[in-house]
Amino acid sequence: MAMSQRDIEHMFERLRSGTVPERGLEAIAVGIDKQRTEIARQLKLAEEGEGVFKFLRGGYGCGKTFMSRLALFDAQTKGFATSFVVVSDNDLHFYKFDDVYRKVVQELGTASCPRGALSDIIDRWIAKVEDALISAGADEDSDDFDTQVQKRMEEELASLTGGKAPEDMARVLRTIFNCKQKGDITEAGALISWLSGSENVAASAKRAAGIKGDIGSREALDYLQGILEIVKAAGYKGLVIIIDEAETILRMRHDIRGKSLNGIRQICDAADHYRGLLWIFTGTPEFFDTNRGVAGLQPLHDRIQFLAPGGFANPRQPQLELKPFDAKRLKEVAIRLRESFPTEDRTNITNKVTAEFIERLVDKVTAGFKGDVGVVPRQFLRQFVNVLDLANEHEDYDPMTVEGFDPALLNENEERIYKGLPPYDAEPEDEKGYSLVEF
Repeated sequence: MAMSQRDIEHMFERLRSGTVPERGLEAIAVGIDKQRTEIARQLKLAEEGEGVFKFLRGGYGCGKTFMSRLALFDAQTKGFATSFVVVSDNDLHFYKFDDVYRKVVQELGTASCPRGALSDIIDRWIAKVEDALISAGADEDSDDFDTQVQKRMEEELASLTGGKAPEDMARVLRTIFNCKQKGDITEAGALISWLSGSENVAASAKRAAGIKGDIGSREALDYLQGILEIVKAAGYKGLVIIIDEAETILRMRHDIRGKSLNGIRQICDAADHYRGLLWIFTGTPEFFDTNRGVAGLQPLHDRIQFLAPGGFANPRQPQLELKPFDAKRLKEVAIRLRESFPTEDRTNITNKVTAEFIERLVDKVTAGFKGDVGVVPRQFLRQFVNVLDLANEHEDYDPMTVEGFDPALLNENEERIYKGLPPYDAEPEDEKGYSLVEF
């Protein structure tokens, strides 16, 4: 599938800043066919009504964020709604399910609405409810048609969730419908914010819906099930939730780490109750294999441990391994980028940025890391795109004479690797493991 000019520009702009693009990734997806096939299998399971989870395992620079962004693209292409959440040690603790719920719902996206898609999803669901009533003989011009829609909405929500949808959820959805019918978009928007987990909704909007307080941790996963069923009733195949950078949990206090890992364990244990939902977590080997991480919580470790007898890893086990970049893969990505680069003079780019130059740049960029290509794809791609820009902009620019690598551009993780330091500072509690906590 050819990329649009907009997606090409987006991809190169993100690479210039050293971040993973949200679009255009399929053009530079190299060496990950097996992993992508396994994600496609998981999506098929979710589409068929299974509740599933997967953990992407890879060291720094293995492309975990790239793979998860590509999974999001594949999911949306197949008709799923998605949510992409990055773990933060400031406002996302996995034992607080209201935090998890808020982040997931606020980042809801679809192929037509990349972010903040809850309102659009609800509108699509309501439209299907209305169409079903009209097909069954209801008169959309009758005075009680809106009442029939409200009743059918509540009946569907109760039926689809097995009666587990909170009563306040039904009240809020009913009021959102009424507000939109009256043209009161402001109040409808406030209630959609409340349903998204916001704690900053005016009391007047809550009174209009007959609710008090906010969505708490104990009922948050019941709300998530309600959102999931609305997503499917709106016509989507299911929901994919991506939790990126789970290794951030390793930086939290010992007690917070233990409770957060317990939260992930509870999500995995309950996965089969959320039919059509795929959770994808990304994490480093340190997150999975050390007592500071998953290995310190035996029940979670037992469920998702990584097995590779004789160096052979089954991609269908809970952890899906991502291999580090090698020089060949990095060069292939560079060739694809060169061919996709937006320019009016492609011959000039090809003549200046030759295969020989690409090989030299790979060697130059990896020199400070003792030839370990796996830790530097972000640095290399940023440097390479800059070379393409300069070759396109300056007629007398010769990349062979000015190529280089500036260590000052390293981020914190790369600095630690460059200096031979571990990814985190050890604590005495790391060898103790965690106690099992229920919420």
